[in-house]
Amino acid sequence: MIDKGAVLGAWDLSEVPTPAYIIHRGLLDANLEIADRIRREAGVEIIVALKANATWPIFDMLAAHSDGATASSLCEARLVNEYMGVKAHTYAPVYAESEFDEIAAYSSHITFNSLSQYERYGQRAIEQGISCGLRVNPEYSTVSTDLYNPCIAESRLGVRSCDITAWPKGVEGLHFHSLCESRPSDLEATLRAVEERFGGWFGQLKWINMGGGHLFTHDDYDTDYLIEILQAFKARHPHLRVILEPGSAFTWDTGVLLSRIEDIVHNGGRTTLMLNVSFACHMPDTLEMPYKPAIVGMHDGGEGERSYWMGGNSCLAGDMYGSWAFDDGHTPQIGDRIIFRDMIHYTLVKTTMFNGVSHPSILLYDPTHGFTTLREFGYEDYKQRMG
Repeated sequence: MIDKGAVLGAWDLSEVPTPAYIIHRGLLDANLEIADRIRREAGVEIIVALKANATWPIFDMLAAHSDGATASSLCEARLVNEYMGVKAHTYAPVYAESEFDEIAAYSSHITFNSLSQYERYGQRAIEQGISCGLRVNPEYSTVSTDLYNPCIAESRLGVRSCDITAWPKGVEGLHFHSLCESRPSDLEATLRAVEERFGGWFGQLKWINMGGGHLFTHDDYDTDYLIEILQAFKARHPHLRVILEPGSAFTWDTGVLLSRIEDIVHNGGRTTLMLNVSFACHMPDTLEMPYKPAIVGMHDGGEGERSYWMGGNSCLAGDMYGSWAFDDGHTPQIGDRIIFRDMIHYTLVKTTMFNGVSHPSILLYDPTHGFTTLREFGYEDYKQRMG
């Protein structure tokens, strides 16, 4: 497996204007090779979840190493059609009457979150040649953070087995999604719960969608184990098409958010490096989940080390995170670059213009051809979002 840390540490970004999200083509290709191996050896379909990354200028690269894409809204379904050239596997927690027919026009598969939604729209989908599925709640998950756990007792997502007295006529697929940045053992345990609660209906199905959260491009992920689990499942249920729809795995650790120190503030014994990016606007998962992002050339500040907080450029009081220490003991200066690692999946799709703070530019880096600017943002983008 490629040493991504070494690649990023040797990457020269000194001449790139900030702020910018930058996708590294070499790191992306390494992830795509892993996806291809799983597809080939496990005999499963892997589709791209747009909710994690909808950067359509790289869709041609993703399409060449996947079996389509999954959409969670009308806009995503349309983007799949226009820039990946295929119809979407669509699932949304709820469909609106005003959008359903257009969503159907862009979809090859539609999964319904409830029996009532299927009763309302299922026949319309079937009449258009769409394969319909039902999302189920396995009532089991290894995800510890409730915000990301769709299987809590009060979950609004999916149908419980106790609420299914007969499998709905016309439903060809079963979909579950209960993982989040998970490992093969998490899928294995979840499959036991799914088969225990819903296995009696498998004979009436054509496909099963095992959702996302399969982080098979993480450094410590056991890909061989995942392949064994999938092969064993297919041996037990040879008539089923098996579909995975990871989001993060495709673009995990494939790029960075490049920022610049614009000021240094000393208050209350804390030194804060004021950046030209925002945690609230550009890295919202760091505050929502929360998690501490990695910074190239820095590590978690320990006792006795000279450590620094990072401050965002919005006026939200909590737009900051800390603390980090420089690996080489460097004393930061205004103008220095701060490079946040793993800032492609679930980051570009959540970037906002709160406070009128502009999005960072989006760049693609190819080791052979250098940097290409995919998108720049400015006042017109902000104005269009506001009215």
